[in-house]
Amino acid sequence: MIPNDRRYTPEHEWAKLESDGTALVGITHYAQEQLGDVVFLDLPAIGSSLRQLEKMGEIESVKAVSDLYAPLSGEVVATNEGAAQHPEQVNHDPYGAGWLLRIRVTAPAEVARLLTAQGYEKLLTAQ
Repeated sequence: MIPNDRRYTPEHEWAKLESDGTALVGITHYAQEQLGDVVFLDLPAIGSSLRQLEKMGEIESVKAVSDLYAPLSGEVVATNEGAAQHPEQVNHDPYGAGWLLRIRVTAPAEVARLLTAQGYEKLLTAQ
């Protein structure tokens, strides 16, 4: 299931826009499934500036180390310490408890460049 309440990157990150101008960011179910058991997260520090679709960190699994890309430009205002301490949360609940960070969005128009749930589903079907 691909939640309709967020937008997606072709690299399998998601952003859920909140009414306060922030966005929760994480990876998709498909991404965590492809990675296998997640064992380590390298997330940007609070206060870091992110640019849309540029590298923001890394995620390590028993299979590989993969880059994480920012779905939107903004400033990191929180990281999920629970997921950093227990990276397996990303596997168990990628759209909930396994979120990675919260950003204060600085370029809301960038949302239009991201995929809708339907667009992301089409991307997965084409792979």
